[in-house]
Amino acid sequence: MTTGMWWFLGAAVAQLALAALLLRARSQERPELPPQALALLRGGPRAAVVVALVALHQRGAVAAGRRGTIRANGGAGRTRDPLQLGVHRSLHRALTVRLLATRPKARQALDALRAELGRTGLLRPPGRHRAARALLVCVPPTVAVGLAATGVSAPALALGALPVLAALGLLCVPPTTRAARRLLAALRARHPLPAHRREVTDARDVLLYVALYGDPALTLFLPHFSRDGGLLSGHSSRDDPYALGRGTTDAPFTCGSVTPD
Repeated sequence: MTTGMWWFLGAAVAQLALAALLLRARSQERPELPPQALALLRGGPRAAVVVALVALHQRGAVAAGRRGTIRANGGAGRTRDPLQLGVHRSLHRALTVRLLATRPKARQALDALRAELGRTGLLRPPGRHRAARALLVCVPPTVAVGLAATGVSAPALALGALPVLAALGLLCVPPTTRAARRLLAALRARHPLPAHRREVTDARDVLLYVALYGDPALTLFLPHFSRDGGLLSGHSSRDDPYALGRGTTDAPFTCGSVTPD
């Protein structure tokens, strides 16, 4: 193996080391997280928006629109939650959950929530995560250029495969940290999903279950709103917010108790 190949391998290892440094997250003392933050850790931006919509639906602020969309149904109520306000202010017209998560006001609130979780060590900061992935993507081309420039040999191929495999492994590192996964597991153990909706009498508990479990909790507590509004992650809905279809006349949850969906 030529000396020149060692330079390319050194560059690949340096890219790996810098990426690994960017992916590190410091564990810090953290306050109690709201349901939207827990949902973001579990399922990303869409899950967080779904929890915000459930909270707004409990106050009658949103309802299912035409086939797989959500529409505003009055004011946002007495809430100071930035994500709930951002989601509600984005509903100038009926939108699918996927489109709603991309609206500027909702996206701004999601970015602020991600930054807050990044400061607590539960989520890798988005900028650092993107930079790390860019470095990792550069590792295979760096090795390939080295092999092309210095000549292919068995030792060079064997040594070049090591940083490439390491880069592929680091590319699989999720945005959430190990501390976040432990937190979610502990909360699920402490709050198992009930078998019947009548076991839950507090609407705030519904938000927690939806944040922790997603579709199973939505199906249990809000079957009609979740189905007609396209909240279920496996729900097949049109992106056209004005698609024809049947809406819903579900009564919303009230803040003090759980009422029929």
